Amino acid sequence: MNSSTPPPASEKAAYVNQMFAGIAHRYDLVNRVMTGGQDVSWRREVVALCRLPAGGRLLDVGTGTGDIAYEAKTSDRDAEVIGCDFTFEMMDEGRRKKAKHTPRIPSGGQGDQVEFVQGDGLRLPFADGYFDAVTSGFLLRNVTDVDTCLAEQRRVTKPGGRIVCLETSPPPPTILEPLLRFYMLNVIPVVGQLFATGIGTQANSYLPRDSAYRYLPQSTVAFLQPDEMALKFERAGFRHVSYVRKMMGTIAIHVGTA
Repeated sequence: MNSSTPPPASEKAAYVNQMFAGIAHRYDLVNRVMTGGQDVSWRREVVALCRLPAGGRLLDVGTGTGDIAYEAKTSDRDAEVIGCDFTFEMMDEGRRKKAKHTPRIPSGGQGDQVEFVQGDGLRLPFADGYFDAVTSGFLLRNVTDVDTCLAEQRRVTKPGGRIVCLETSPPPPTILEPLLRFYMLNVIPVVGQLFATGIGTQANSYLPRDSAYRYLPQSTVAFLQPDEMALKFERAGFRHVSYVRKMMGTIAIHVGTA
């Protein structure tokens, strides 16, 4: 497959899994660089929008290295926080951050860590209505079936619980759209390759070094507009759906109630 074209639907799941396995060790660094550190505040906003009850249960789907999950744990050390991801290598990086992000709890305390569970967002390994809130960060554009992914998140959310989704968004049709598209499709791949040293050398050695940071912006510009995403939330059974856009419209945070 040419690195300048997205993977076909039949190969997307395997491609995405191998791609993230290869960039796991530098994923957080590149995110900080490309967003100017704004992704940290976005994740805090995601957790705040969950309105998690004290000691509640939160699931972060496509947790990656666990940034949203750790933020939730920092906000409420008594919460039960589970991060679920398809790619083991990303979660393994997340586990390495435990000492830095997990609140200090006296010996014998409960809920003293984020739990990582490997699983498919299209078939979540959790019971119906188990969680008070379900979050995701930069997940939906990478799945093969957005509707099924949202339906699964609705299934595991308690009635009245919240779903909060942080996702990239195609540049809005403004005077800045050509510039934003140029940045995404031409600048991001170069910056990503510069910072993601080691991509394509281990788990995904068959992928070109720059394939990950060519795929990611391509998947953004080809993805759903926020209003289209809001309709999918409603069709999945969520109510009171709303969203806000960030970073000149290239990021969207959607919220819905089960």
